[in-house]
Amino acid sequence: MEIQKSFKQDGACLYLVATPIGNLGDMTPRCIEILKSVDLIAAEDTRHTKKLCHVFEITTPLTSYHEHNKGSKGEHLITLLAEGKNIALVSDAGLPCISDPGYEVVAAAIEAGYAVVPIPGANAALSALIASGLVPQPFLFYGFLNRIKSKKKKELEDLKYQPFTTIYYESPHRVKETLETMLTILGNRRIVIARELTKQYEEFIRGTVEEVLAVVDELRGEMVIIVEGAVEKKEEAAWWQDFDIIAHVDYYVKQGFSTNESIKRVAKERKLAKNEVYRLYHID
Repeated sequence: MEIQKSFKQDGACLYLVATPIGNLGDMTPRCIEILKSVDLIAAEDTRHTKKLCHVFEITTPLTSYHEHNKGSKGEHLITLLAEGKNIALVSDAGLPCISDPGYEVVAAAIEAGYAVVPIPGANAALSALIASGLVPQPFLFYGFLNRIKSKKKKELEDLKYQPFTTIYYESPHRVKETLETMLTILGNRRIVIARELTKQYEEFIRGTVEEVLAVVDELRGEMVIIVEGAVEKKEEAAWWQDFDIIAHVDYYVKQGFSTNESIKRVAKERKLAKNEVYRLYHID
């Protein structure tokens, strides 16, 4: 067991700092303060973060930390923490680790005994959820579905019967295919697409999957898709499904029921006529 007291800890710290998802006004004073005070900022895209730092007069050195170097760079960041350096991790927009790199270095820092402190701010998934008009809790955040259509279909089939409002991220050039696949597998549920969140052209499209599909070709920008949970429940497989009729009747006989009562039970469970089960058991 490990207990972290974020405001009462000695040694170096890894800060997970939120950045704006579009509107620079969403950069909090605390986020700015942390980025100015740490020894190093690890950024998903240093070019993007450099522009953000320029706006807020942050002169802290930057280093890259992204999907393609997270192994080697993560080890380097842990080494810097061991040297007493405080590090801030940022993604291009929103919170690190949410459909962005970060989980691995967070886990490594915790394993090595360093404090990991979140510095909250803008988040696209939650912003879209609370304005969607769909039941906000419980919810399931799924992020990006697989780009390969067959794998995307399998993911949605696995999610079909979960009853929670579900949050997905999607890019504009894949959103039509994703909605078409959702319609086929999930049915014509209520959904909301939130796009360009916090920006000048922020837009919410609320309706059924079919209704949104009618206008989806016109949509641009990164999108959040909110989908209502399933109403129908998955039918559980019958416990006797691997039995043939004779074995099914014999099961009840072994439980102490008469043959006639066993046949009645099997007929009811299989939705068959009693005389049909009787014939199959005694004659065929």
